[in-house]
Amino acid sequence: MVQFADPFIGNIPKKMSQDELVQAIRADLAGELEAIVGYDAHYHSTDDQRIKNILAAIRDEEIQHTEMLKKAIELLDTNTAQFHQKGATRFEQTMFQNANN
Repeated sequence: MVQFADPFIGNIPKKMSQDELVQAIRADLAGELEAIVGYDAHYHSTDDQRIKNILAAIRDEEIQHTEMLKKAIELLDTNTAQFHQKGATRFEQTMFQNANN
């Protein structure tokens, strides 16, 4: 039998500090990434195109959620925003170097 999570486990009995909220949103982000992996696995496990279409639509929406959560974290935590920017710069530099090799 499938076990469903306690729907009240995520309820916070107080207002969170900004740092606590950032951590909570990071946990939300991890959940979205886990959902993407699951939907994608189910997508690849069937040949029924109707189901593939549904799963792909849900998966793609979850991908959008990850970007929204990432941006929310950046709004709340400027250090994270700087690290994201540094990562994007390093990515571009690596791609440029690989293109020239």
